[in-house]
Amino acid sequence: MDQITHMPDAFSHVRLILGFVISISLARLLTGLARFVQHPTKFKPDLVHLGWTFSTLLLLVHFWWWEFWLSSIHTWTFPIYAFLLTFSFLLFLSTALLFPDDISEYGSYGAYFMARRAWFFGLLATIYVFDVVDTLIKGPEHSSQYGIDYWIQAPAYIVLSVVAIFWKNRTFQVAFAMTNLLYQIFFITRAFDVLR
Repeated sequence: MDQITHMPDAFSHVRLILGFVISISLARLLTGLARFVQHPTKFKPDLVHLGWTFSTLLLLVHFWWWEFWLSSIHTWTFPIYAFLLTFSFLLFLSTALLFPDDISEYGSYGAYFMARRAWFFGLLATIYVFDVVDTLIKGPEHSSQYGIDYWIQAPAYIVLSVVAIFWKNRTFQVAFAMTNLLYQIFFITRAFDVLR
């Protein structure tokens, strides 16, 4: 059985599995954020780390919303299923990198993030490659609803992520994190008619 043509059943199955992974990812981020409230003297927030935490939170929320478009796929294959599962695993790994089990050897979340930024930004670049493929899998009706900025964002994020891996400059890191957060808010409000 290399493909499944019973679309509603296949879609429900895939959506359920993706939902588990995204739920665990959201729980990891929210639990990590709660540490700042639970132990304010032990865990100090950092602007870059928080910027990417909230950005990843938004990314997870609108990834889950985007996946409703998977219902338009009429023939499911194992490669599509494996691709989507890998995509959700990448999202989970990014949340695990933002909130590891222990940061004692680094002293703060800011120092930890900067020390592990190559892993995070490498994952982020990969996530944007996967996002473009995911959009194309959903078909032309889905991909045509976004403006030109969507097709510019993936290469821009990949380039900026590579720069962020190699350039430790605090001003650049803060600007990238905050600009990304603002762009995601803009993209969500426009693409999903939030203000309508």
